[in-house]
Amino acid sequence: MRIVRDYTFVSEADRGASAAIGNFDGVHLGHQAVIDLARKAGAEIGAPLGVMTFEPHPRQVFAPDAPPFRLTGPEARAHRLEKLGVDVLYEITFNRALAGLSPEDFARKVIVDGLGLRHVVVGSDFHFGKGRAGDTESLKRFGAEMGFGVTVAELLEGDGIRVSSTAIREALAEGRPRDAAAMLGHWHRIEGPVVRGDQRGRDLGYPTANLNIEGLHLPKFGVYAVFIDVLEGPHAGSYRGAASLGIRPQFDGEVPNLETFIFDFKGDLYGKHVSVALVDYLRPEAKFDGLDALIAQMDADCARARDILAAE
Repeated sequence: MRIVRDYTFVSEADRGASAAIGNFDGVHLGHQAVIDLARKAGAEIGAPLGVMTFEPHPRQVFAPDAPPFRLTGPEARAHRLEKLGVDVLYEITFNRALAGLSPEDFARKVIVDGLGLRHVVVGSDFHFGKGRAGDTESLKRFGAEMGFGVTVAELLEGDGIRVSSTAIREALAEGRPRDAAAMLGHWHRIEGPVVRGDQRGRDLGYPTANLNIEGLHLPKFGVYAVFIDVLEGPHAGSYRGAASLGIRPQFDGEVPNLETFIFDFKGDLYGKHVSVALVDYLRPEAKFDGLDALIAQMDADCARARDILAAE
């Protein structure tokens, strides 16, 4: 998958796609339905499959002090889109200049002149251009005038619940990763490079791979059964484990992070990119009466996690 970040400098090989447009936070089932429509339209006209999204997320530009809300960072989103067979990811830099384009200018300068898209697919709640003044009807009108096709996808519902990033955030915040996965169509994953921690886990017999989760929506603090993919290096592969997400109350921590103990693993992962999938919520964070009690609980957590993951 090729990634294009500047719509004013696009090679001919990356122009002319059939592209789904949106933020695609989490790449959930609704997003996948939009992408599948772009895939189908592209097959009919002989165009590659594209996705146009924006980085940073527009909300980060207009409300920089808002609490973290993103389900996935740009790397995790790109990995998921690549797995879906996307040929070109247009990860367009979002700034005040782009936000200031009128709907017509956005259609002409970005969709047509910049990317040369032949077909676009958007959700029925899509808005674009300055002040979000453009909607699906104006997009269809511009498409007819400027020579690109437009498909509008209806919002997806599952079990009577509208599939949305908001609903997924709520499920994760309540410690329901399986409900989130049902809407995502895949396990919710946290990705990033392994960073150095205080190495207390190693002293306890539970060395962990630590991930910084700054800027992401925080699932419910506690202990999870997890799948782990090491994405690079000599230990690349898939593993199982148990992870603690939170502030480590046993050690009076303050900054949330994700600490993952990988079952039956020995090796150095510092600096390597890993992806941790939250499968089941085991228990909340707690402060124990001494390290022996903590280790006994960790033993029980890992035994339970092994049983849960063996059934997947």
